[in-house]
Amino acid sequence: MIAVVDTGGANLASVVNALTRLGQASEVTSDPDQIRAASHVILPGVGAAGHSMERIRAHSLERVLPQLEQPVLGICLGMQLLFQRSEEGDTELLGILPGLVRALEPAPDRPVPHMGWNSVRSSAESPAALLRGIDAELYFYFLHSYAAPPGPWVTAACRYGPELPACVQEQNFHGVQFHPERSGAAGAQVLANFLAL
Repeated sequence: MIAVVDTGGANLASVVNALTRLGQASEVTSDPDQIRAASHVILPGVGAAGHSMERIRAHSLERVLPQLEQPVLGICLGMQLLFQRSEEGDTELLGILPGLVRALEPAPDRPVPHMGWNSVRSSAESPAALLRGIDAELYFYFLHSYAAPPGPWVTAACRYGPELPACVQEQNFHGVQFHPERSGAAGAQVLANFLAL
């Protein structure tokens, strides 16, 4: 069973539907035992970091999630939740990865949120396992106002003015800043690559 953690995010149904299109059964859950027993865990998120962390803490998942040993995928806000802290409401996050999630800086040619299609470049030093078999020219759909910090955990990046982390990995924990569930065939391949881990 694939567990989709109920963070209260607006993309829960679209993540489940994307998994169904791949022929994979999943369950939206906040139950610690179901999450521990799952083959794969997805931490989605569209919304505010503080609200998602409140829901996570309400079910004591802030202790469960960092201890998981199966593959875990954070999507958009779910990826940001893997870090220590967010500038959004000065929110304490899960602390699986170090660093502060910071607000994007708007510019005349770069409105915030960063919304729309953007190409993603895999790191030459530690290429993203989730991008295996995906053409470097393919685009993914982004919608975010905050960005994860740079570091050795970044396995792919995109450009929106400065270079921004698009994929991260630390052991069994993976994250994508874009929305694979809204990114057509390329996004479906990202999810299939995750499920093959």
